Amino acid sequence: QVHMVESGGGLVQAGGSLRLSCGASGGTLSTYAMGWFRQAPGKEREFVATISRYGGTTYYADSVKGRFTISRDNTRNTVFLQMNRLKLEDTAVYYCAARPGGTSTEVSPYNYWGQGTQVTVSS
Repeated sequence: QVHMVESGGGLVQAGGSLRLSCGASGGTLSTYAMGWFRQAPGKEREFVATISRYGGTTYYADSVKGRFTISRDNTRNTVFLQMNRLKLEDTAVYYCAARPGGTSTEVSPYNYWGQGTQVTVSS
């Protein structure tokens, strides 16, 4: 079973940048497609980005396309989410998730989840 821990969240002004990391243990990261999701207060968890097992394929939510970049380093068992030009509406708890096989933009196919890291964007 894969255990994941997110880090890198915090408070940032609108227009700023943050880089989230997701460290995995208990499994070989290259076995899994990885995703980033977020959940704002009172809202459902939503898809942000996903990356295939070896990084060859990525997909993004329209709301973050061109601003966020997902990447992975399987040698370090780590997945990253570089977030640039942050907006107020990006405020949420960000979760990384893993699933065997291919990418997915849906929540339910992911088997393993981290505990989340808070990102707060201020004006």
